[in-house]
Amino acid sequence: MIPAAASLHRLLLSLLWLAALAPSDSTAAERLPNVVIVFADDLGYADIGSFGAEGYETPHLDRLAAEGRRFTQWHAPQAVCSASRAGLLTGCYPNRIGIHGALRPGTRHGLAAEETTLAEIFRSKGYATAAFGKWHLGDHEKFLPLQHGFDEFFGIPYSNDMWPQHPTSKKFPPLPLFDGNERVLEVGEHEQKMMTTWLTAKSVDFINRHRETPFFLYLPHPQPHVPLYVSDRFAGTTQRGLYGDVISEIDWSVGEILNAITTNGLDEHTLVIFTSDNGPWLSYGTHAGSTGPLREGKGTSWEGGVRVPCVMRWPGTIPAGTVCEDPGMHIDLLPTLARLIGADLPEKTIDGRDLFPLIAGAEGAGNPHESYWIYYKQNELHAILKDGWKLILPHRYRSLDGKKGGDGGVPVPYRNLDTGMALYHLDEDISEAGDLAATHPEKVAELLKEAEAARTELGDALTKREGTGRREPGRLSEEEGAALDKILWPAGRPVERKR
Repeated sequence: MIPAAASLHRLLLSLLWLAALAPSDSTAAERLPNVVIVFADDLGYADIGSFGAEGYETPHLDRLAAEGRRFTQWHAPQAVCSASRAGLLTGCYPNRIGIHGALRPGTRHGLAAEETTLAEIFRSKGYATAAFGKWHLGDHEKFLPLQHGFDEFFGIPYSNDMWPQHPTSKKFPPLPLFDGNERVLEVGEHEQKMMTTWLTAKSVDFINRHRETPFFLYLPHPQPHVPLYVSDRFAGTTQRGLYGDVISEIDWSVGEILNAITTNGLDEHTLVIFTSDNGPWLSYGTHAGSTGPLREGKGTSWEGGVRVPCVMRWPGTIPAGTVCEDPGMHIDLLPTLARLIGADLPEKTIDGRDLFPLIAGAEGAGNPHESYWIYYKQNELHAILKDGWKLILPHRYRSLDGKKGGDGGVPVPYRNLDTGMALYHLDEDISEAGDLAATHPEKVAELLKEAEAARTELGDALTKREGTGRREPGRLSEEEGAALDKILWPAGRPVERKR
């Protein structure tokens, strides 16, 4: 009798545990939705299955698409790491808030405390918040995630190539791994290989711990940014080589997160967003991703640099297996998600707009922007997007110009090319191959008005305009900068020679 009673007791406990996983109807009706953003690094437009990947499979990302919605004209605000992340987290064009390019170790500025982040928006409504992965908005403590609305942070402060083993620069300090505000160890090859595994485990644990309360999880993977690293479990598993192996592991990571959401009974209460910070770093060749039909790649304002894959899943809210061909941009996520949870928008001016009707597939929904402004480098206005048209403004850009990229993690040099003004109809010419400026002067004039609005608001270094709407980033005092240097370079900060 005792064994039977014990078995019954275990059965009752199991049933109680399973019942606890699924919120009651009344709880579900009152609960705010969870949000998970998985943000890949340098992932190309054609690097996942539903966007045309070849040489490997992405079944879990394909599941996102099958159970959710693909966005085929989703854009990064700029085609570079720090700027893109600033746009995602603040809803602002990054040059509005003084973030340009990719911040290096010891940079004397970062994301200002006065800017409102997605994490602070969620925290205002009682959410648990976590960032696991690559930050890249300043490596001094005052700029790190815990000071910008995140309850938890585990990851690296900037790109994984900013370490002493960089193939073209030996001036970088050791790459630190942070847990909260603490530097817990120096990242070596083992840590690089295990990073995706660790970040996934952290994410699953966070979901499990907060299954009964609303949460916001931001997972900015350091991969597939070079140097490419993958755990032994996925090494050598694809036809695409190391790059394919890395994407397969990221796909596995997405699967683990979806499994945690499902196991905890949270599918209909969780919005999952997968996208990339910018296009692939083409100079790395076999270690770079694919833009498919798009022109150029990371570090340019052509579509291959700024157009990125984007998939969103929310069963019962986002229509399954659908495609949105209207444009969107990372800057739109903050106002969209703020509206979704009933939070106030930041007091300071932001640039994003609420795209939830488009995301949810509402009949007749359209993009509310007059236009999108594409900047690059130090506040250079390169392009205007509007209604499926793209006006390229005269500027210099980098290109392989027909050369093959490098092999084995070593890049080949770019060439600098100049473009004049050009007009493309992206709905019919995704590759930006046929300039229509001469035959559509009225469209050029229309988009030039939008360019003038951008220059008035945010300036343009190419036409020597300052702009009235730009704000300063956060800055370090001399004492703070010197203290950071001592941490990074105890023997003294090296001088980087200009190449």
